[in-house]
Amino acid sequence: MPTPAEAALQVCGPGGPMEIVVEDVLGVPTQVYKTRMKSLRDLMDSSAARADVTCLVQGDARYTFAQHNNAAKAVAEALRARGIGHGDRVALVSANNPEWVLTFWACAILGAICVPLNAWQKSEELQFALQDSGSKIVFADRKRLDLINAVRAELPDVERFVLIAAEPVGADGDVEQFDAFLGTLGAADIAMPAAEIAEDDILAILYTSGTTGRPKGATITHRQAIANLSNILCSGLIQMMAGTTSRGADDGLQDAALLVVPLFHVTGCLATMVLNYAMGGKLVLMPAGRFDPDNAMATIESEKITSIGGVPTIMWRIIESENFNKYDLSSVKRASYGGAPAAPELVERIEQAFPNLRKTLSTAYGLTETASVATALAGDDYFSHPSSCGRAVPTVELEIRDDDHNEVERGEQGEIWLKGPTIMLRGYWNRPEVNEEVLVDGWFRSGDIAKQDDDGFVYIVDRAKDMIIRAGENIYCVEIENVLYDFPGVVDAAIIGQPHTQLGEEVKAIVVLKAGATATVEAIRDHCRAVLADFKVPQYVEFRDEPLPRNPAGKILKAALRGGETAFAASDDQTL
Repeated sequence: MPTPAEAALQVCGPGGPMEIVVEDVLGVPTQVYKTRMKSLRDLMDSSAARADVTCLVQGDARYTFAQHNNAAKAVAEALRARGIGHGDRVALVSANNPEWVLTFWACAILGAICVPLNAWQKSEELQFALQDSGSKIVFADRKRLDLINAVRAELPDVERFVLIAAEPVGADGDVEQFDAFLGTLGAADIAMPAAEIAEDDILAILYTSGTTGRPKGATITHRQAIANLSNILCSGLIQMMAGTTSRGADDGLQDAALLVVPLFHVTGCLATMVLNYAMGGKLVLMPAGRFDPDNAMATIESEKITSIGGVPTIMWRIIESENFNKYDLSSVKRASYGGAPAAPELVERIEQAFPNLRKTLSTAYGLTETASVATALAGDDYFSHPSSCGRAVPTVELEIRDDDHNEVERGEQGEIWLKGPTIMLRGYWNRPEVNEEVLVDGWFRSGDIAKQDDDGFVYIVDRAKDMIIRAGENIYCVEIENVLYDFPGVVDAAIIGQPHTQLGEEVKAIVVLKAGATATVEAIRDHCRAVLADFKVPQYVEFRDEPLPRNPAGKILKAALRGGETAFAASDDQTL
């Protein structure tokens, strides 16, 4: 059996099935696959052979690949009829549902730019993203449309609103229903709408919070999406050839992935939805609302789910359910997760609960700006390097650099720099000043601090960005701190992460009030809840009488705040 290096050479070397060459990408010499698709439109074209195979499921809604593709093409034609064309922005803000999936693919094959927005955000947050992106049309479910209606006066550039729902639009007289975009779908195939799409055309803009508190729109091109897909497939092939992982037993079941993470994240969209489509798999969406482990396990049983994953929180909830043994979960042969560190106890519990997953358990590290996966760890490597996030996937170059931009020796800490076809070379939307900081000679500065061993395994040790990761959600402290400073009587405030077994981290606020001022934990939380998404609201609030520790430059020493044992107050609500 070949070593991983030998397997990589066989797969990616000259004449290999996934040969890697160097080409110019937006002025940057970049490793790319010699033979590759050029857009997601090409990927849809490749699915014709499985027309009658189930593609998408949520509850009673079921689509074959032919039905899925026809519906997406119908939506694309409806968008064109309403004046949407190449490069126009189409906002999508909704819970996971088939309409979300169809709208995304419609934009992809038309050459429009999809703008998936965080469905947990509040009115003001949605307003900023819609204004910044210049979206011309908004697809929203009822809950999010109501939020947008509160700020519609501030959105003069939005020309149309589309309700993703079965109920009538009601008082929203200028709102269309999604069914109007589908028209009458017959049995005959709908022709692919005419469009010319280049590899480096923008496919989507995904907003990610920044350390300044101002969200940034990471641009994702068709090249990035296809390269991410190819990297995942190529990495898996290399690992299987080397014997470190496997696909699991061939039991004749169709690949079926249970999606429990939001589609507006790159993990849900690019690493799950697109990957599953390319492999001819069935994508099963959980019902909208809070995650319910019993519902998930019942779905695994009824739909014969073969692949589960998400963030560690999801795995915890399934494994710890008191009804775990009541369901037949034997169809599951692969599990993967990322977005937050996994406790060693979780890994042990997964192995006990799903003993057939040892060769298929995997995790990954990546960012929105890298179109999902940058490093991957699977199978035997997972258990031999449990604290690592893996090695760089094919075509991705990874270096650990110091503050002077010089590569450090193996074993030394530094910032992760990344280069490759999955990197956001077009930069953040409307952020030229930030792009100059994070994009250097084709390399992306991740802001994450790590070290790398002699075998190339990467170990994350800290985050240079002031960020908390709660159940896979990136939460930037400055944004919350700015809100805290608006609370009457607050003279100093800091946000830090509080370790949490299932969620990874919870948000903790440390607040100093001016002399004579009073406040309660719930008053602080209610103040934040009024303007921030719920997952950003501090779960813990600690009041201090003394000034917060700062360095000579005035920056709060958050390491000192995290170090000591402190009393804190919180509600009992630990749900997502």
